[in-house]
Amino acid sequence: MQLTQLTPTSAAWPLREQAPDKTEDACAPAAGFSGSALLMAALALPGMIGAAHAESAPERGQVELNYLDYRDRQPGLDRVNVHTPSIRVLAPIAGMWAIEGSLTSDSISGATPRYHSAISGASTMSDRRTAQAFSVTRYFPDSTVSAGFAHSGENDYQSRAYSLDLTRSTEDKNTVFNAGIGVANDVINPVNGLVTDAKKHVLELKAGITRVLTQRDLIQADISHVVQHGYLNDPYKVFDKRPDSRSANILLLRWNHHLDADDGTSRLGYRYYSDSFGIRAHTLSAEYVQPLPSDWTLTPSLRLYSQTAASFYVGPVYSPVLGEPVPAGYDPSGGANVSEDYRLSAFGAATLAMKVEKRIGRDASVRMQLGFYEQRSGWALSGNGGPGLATLRAQMISVGITRQF
Repeated sequence: MQLTQLTPTSAAWPLREQAPDKTEDACAPAAGFSGSALLMAALALPGMIGAAHAESAPERGQVELNYLDYRDRQPGLDRVNVHTPSIRVLAPIAGMWAIEGSLTSDSISGATPRYHSAISGASTMSDRRTAQAFSVTRYFPDSTVSAGFAHSGENDYQSRAYSLDLTRSTEDKNTVFNAGIGVANDVINPVNGLVTDAKKHVLELKAGITRVLTQRDLIQADISHVVQHGYLNDPYKVFDKRPDSRSANILLLRWNHHLDADDGTSRLGYRYYSDSFGIRAHTLSAEYVQPLPSDWTLTPSLRLYSQTAASFYVGPVYSPVLGEPVPAGYDPSGGANVSEDYRLSAFGAATLAMKVEKRIGRDASVRMQLGFYEQRSGWALSGNGGPGLATLRAQMISVGITRQF
């Protein structure tokens, strides 16, 4: 279970969601079906523990190396570049346990506009984030128990998170129930000194079910409730005052279907997000996994996203005299919540990606993924982000290698 950051979606191809997909390993066919292990692997749900993983510990260890290059821009302004190498190691122990650890480092540089597209408001930035995660899982005949710890640190932000996950399968092995709890404690020390040792706390509760419907179909439904309280403002924005608590409910639905004609698998998903800030968000995702000769695999994907604005979001008014965008009717002596953060505005976005993977023997594979992201206020299904929001575009390239031992 990964703690969410209580945002409807990441700004692009999720920079903070680069944890390796745990379901790429082949899963044994569920009891009662004659499907092959290859079929079950193709049906595996990204980010979800498959039926076989709820039965027994992995027999072999695994090492993954990944590298991500991310760049985004607005008209007339190259904004942020991020370089992210990471390593993940999974090791079975005594046939009943498995431990997993990962290390990630983000090198961030570029220019970040404090508001929207006002280049005059941009400032250069350079930062480095390191993140470590560790988990241990105990396997039982029909269930698993997993505990995890994660730490993420930047020069102005420290976060520690803890999680506990449980799974249990039915007697016929065709259904897996899961439940989890996670907590995070963050400390914020912005370089501008606006606050010192500000605290933020997060609690996440999650429950779900994965069901093998037929020899070709697998479905998943998850619900999550997230509560966040403490310092929730953005200290680097002048006009940003938010409530000191925020709660969100998230519904996730997935359906994987295998096609015998070309041995491919379609993966469809829908995610609904609703929070106390007034944001309502919808995410539709689709990808198609197509095996090719000589152990190649091609996976095109598309994700569409739309959200409404937070109830206290205000569009900026750019003054040719004052320069800086000021919220219309803003009263600096008032105590009302107000934010110009574009992430809280109404907008729509689309991500198009292609992944190519090559298996090398039985123990290794290499992969490369190229993705393009575009965000526009005019693409929101409802609401309007305002004319001050410039189009945001991003390009993501990732490469990786996996080796079993």
